[in-house]
Amino acid sequence: TSVSLATLITIGSAPVLVLAAERLGGQRRVGRLAGCATGLALTGLGLLVGLPSGGFAETAVLGSAGLAVLAAAGFATLTLVSVRPVAGLDDLTATGFGFALGGLVLLPVAAATGGGSFTPSPVSLGLLAVLGTGPTAVAYTLYFRGLRTAPAGIAALLSLLEPLTGTVLAALILGDRLGPTGIAGAVILALALILAAAAGQRTASGTAPCVRPRPGGEAVDVPVARAVAMEKGRRPSAHRGGGER
Repeated sequence: TSVSLATLITIGSAPVLVLAAERLGGQRRVGRLAGCATGLALTGLGLLVGLPSGGFAETAVLGSAGLAVLAAAGFATLTLVSVRPVAGLDDLTATGFGFALGGLVLLPVAAATGGGSFTPSPVSLGLLAVLGTGPTAVAYTLYFRGLRTAPAGIAALLSLLEPLTGTVLAALILGDRLGPTGIAGAVILALALILAAAAGQRTASGTAPCVRPRPGGEAVDVPVARAVAMEKGRRPSAHRGGGER
C-alpha cells in the first residue's frame, strides 16, 4: 500500500512485541518509565511518518498491515535471541551470516516477482557497498553488541531513532520540509527516546551489584556482605544469656 504504513507498523510494533515477550516470559518487569516512553514513541512515530492517503482497498491495507506485523515479529525475535551471544560467534560474523542467509532465502522470491535484476555499474556498486557497510554491517554489529548490556525492550525502543535520523538527514541533504504535524512528531519521538535511555539506565543501575574493593584488593559485593552481616547479628551468641553460675 504505502511506505508510511509499512514503516509505522513495522518499526512501531517491534518494541511493543519485545516488551510484551519480556513481560510474559517473566524476564523483566516493564516499568512505568518504559511504558510511558513506548506510548510517546508510538504517538511521535505516527505523527512523524503519517498515515497513507485514501485509494487503497481494505483487504490490501489489512494484508500490508499483516506483513508489516510479521516483519516486526521477525525483528523482535532477532532482538530477543541476540541478547545471549552464541559461543564462538562474534557480533560481526553473526551479522554477516544472518544477512547472507536472508538474502539467499529472498533471492527466489525476488526473481519470481521481477526484482532480482541487477546491472553492475560504478554507481550501483558504490551504492551497494555503502548500504552494505554502514546501515547493515556496522549498524547491526553495534546493535547486537549493545544488547549485551541494555535490556532488549529498551534497545528496541532506541531503534526508533532510525526514522528520526532519516527525517533529519532528508531535511539536511534532500531539502525535505516537515509540516507542523511532522515537527511535533519528531519532538515527541525525541522525548520518548530520552525517556527510554533513562529507563534503560535505571534498569541497569537497579540490577547491577555494588562492588567495593577490600584493602587487600579483593572485590566485595556490598549487598551480599551486608546480608551476611545481618544474618550473623541475628544468630544467638554462645556466651549470651549464659551468665555465671
